[in-house]
Order: sequence, then structure tokens, then C-alpha cells
Amino acid sequence: MADHRTVYMDHSATTPTDPEVVQAMLPWYSEHYGNPSSLYRLARESKTAIEQARKKVASALGAESEEIYFTSGGTESDNWALFGVAFANRKRGDHIITTAIEHHAILHTCAYLEKLGFKVTYLPVNESGKVRIDDLNAAITDKTILVSVMTANNEIGTIQPITEIGAICREKGVLFHTDAVQAIGNIPIDVKEMNIDLLSLSAHKFYGPKGVGALYVRKGVRIENYLHGGGQERRKRAGTENVPGIVGLGVAIEKAIQNMDTRIDQIRTLRDYLLEKILTEIPHTRLNGDRTDRLPGNINVSFEFIEGESLLLLLDHAGIAASTGSACSSGSLEPSHVLLAIGLPAEIAHGSLRLTLGHHNTKEDVEYTAAEIKKAVDRLRTMSPLYADYVKRHAHV
Repeated sequence: MADHRTVYMDHSATTPTDPEVVQAMLPWYSEHYGNPSSLYRLARESKTAIEQARKKVASALGAESEEIYFTSGGTESDNWALFGVAFANRKRGDHIITTAIEHHAILHTCAYLEKLGFKVTYLPVNESGKVRIDDLNAAITDKTILVSVMTANNEIGTIQPITEIGAICREKGVLFHTDAVQAIGNIPIDVKEMNIDLLSLSAHKFYGPKGVGALYVRKGVRIENYLHGGGQERRKRAGTENVPGIVGLGVAIEKAIQNMDTRIDQIRTLRDYLLEKILTEIPHTRLNGDRTDRLPGNINVSFEFIEGESLLLLLDHAGIAASTGSACSSGSLEPSHVLLAIGLPAEIAHGSLRLTLGHHNTKEDVEYTAAEIKKAVDRLRTMSPLYADYVKRHAHV
């Protein structure tokens, strides 16, 4: 790594906290440190700051303030949505529908609910990673209490037809939850227009702090408490509030929706340029996920005849931060469940790379990344017996 540069291409894993967000948070650590549940002035200041942040989150989603509950992040919000709806509606039904490509915060929670006697249907997706509306319609029964489909996939970036899914759920009297952790700040969200009953979000995916998120729960939706104790969050989520984090979340989501269209266009233009270079300059490469209905900064490509982990190490040596899939399962040696679900053979799924651009990335970053990926793939293929065999077999064709 001759020039010690760092090119960050893993914004789906996390984003750098915006300096304005950090500045907004700082006073709430040491100056305005009151516990929001107390009655004196210091406490009231904290309580007011929380409610101001709640308004900002509600405004960003097209929701009402009292429909926003602060949590520790996307995983807690997903768990609470599923457990809360399941336990509150058990007398009405015991069937939940989700998809085969959800984040593990949904899939593992569903697996646990199955141990408790709930029935879960895991909808397949097509080769671009989209749910088929006919499959959803066919899966809903009179025992179905919840459908949970992520707004946009964290690995392949495919955006689901959320408004249509929500409309079907509303028509059939089934609650609809969406994990929108990857979507906030990347695509416009309006919970009313999109027929969403519950929505999960996490601040660190849109330049906010780690360890804080929110769950939107539409007014009138019955949901059991997930954490028990004090009366915080209108007696729905116990525990002293993370005031600095909540303030940071409010500022971050407000910034995320300002000039969103312009920012998205800039990121998408850079993304398309990088993608085109990869696909045209490196043979035996394929794009995973939907070509058009995908997150603006997302590239997920598979390179035949190489291992994704080896590619990551070479890119890291060149100062490029990328991933092979979800940061939450990056320690796993199993191929991505998302790539297998869209029909990739395991050996090609193992050779995948996820690049996710953010608004700090430049044309220079993109040029450098494309060149280093090509160099790394070429190097790995020269060491691959599979590639040598392929070249030999096709030498005289």
C-alpha cells in the first residue's frame, strides 16, 4: 500500500458519523446529562431533546411522533416487531410470512418463533432478488398475522415492491413490517403511502451514531413490550434513554432526507461507472441483484474461479474496504444465503464482492478501486487450478 490511501466502499456495513451529528451529540454527554425520567430542569432538557428527535424521525417517514419508539438499533427493532406482533396476536393466528433473503435479525428471530410454536413461510425470490406478488398472495391464510419483507436487501441492493406488498396486507387484514435499515437516506419512504404498519431503522447506516435506532408502529397496532422495566417510551420500551444517540439519530435522519435526490444521483452515477468498468474489463463476472431497482450505491458482483475472502484481503492491502456480504455474518464460511436464494451455485457465490458507495466517494476512488480489483482478480486466477483447467479446455475452441 504505497500511498497509504483508504478508500471506503462498505457503506452498507456502516457509515462514518457526520461531524455535524457528532457536534450535536457532544453537549448531551457532559453538559445536559439529566435522566429524562426525572422532574428537574436538567431532566426536562433531555426529555425535550428526545421529543424533538422523535419529531424529526416521524417527519422523515411521513409518520406521527407518537408512532416512533427509540431502540438500540436495527436488530432490536426487527426483534421487537416480530416478537411484539406475534405475542400480541397469538389468539388471532400463529402464521408469519417473510422472505428467504432477509437479514439474520429477521431470519433468526423467525427460527426462534418457530421453536415457540409459530409457523413461518419463507417466500422464495426471483433471480434478481424480488418477491413474487403471486407467491405472497398464495401464502396468506386466515391464520397469518404478520408479513415482514425488507425494503432493500443489504447484500445485493434489490428494492422490493413495498407499496404493492403493503396494499395486499392491508386488504387482507394482515400486519406488514419492513426492515428499512438499508433504505433510509437512500430511497424516499412514506409509511402511509406505502401501507407500512411497522418499520425498523438504524442510525449508523445513514451517517448517524452506532447503537441507536427506531421502530415505527402505526397507531392502533397491538404490540407486546420487548424490554420490561421502567415506563420509558410511553411504557413500551424500558430502559434509560440513550439521549446523545437519540439526538444524533434525529440530526442524521434530518440531513439524510435533505437534497436526497441530488445526492442519490451523484452516488448512482459513480456506482454505474464503477460497475461498467468491472463488468467490461474483467471477464467471467456477473452482477447480482436487480439492475435498476437497486440501492443507488450498491454493487454486488461474482467473479468465477476465485474466493471472495482472498479478494478482500488483497483489496485491504491496497487500502480498499469492501465486503463479501453482510457485515453481521462476515465471520461465516458458508456462502451467502442471499446469493444462494437467487440461484447462484455455491462456488460462484463464494467468489462474490460487495461494494457500497457513499457520498464521500470520488471519481478518483472509483478509478483506483476498479484498477485494484482487476489486478487482484487477475492475480488470484493465475493461482487457481480451476481457471487453469478452464483456459486449457477452451484454448482450441
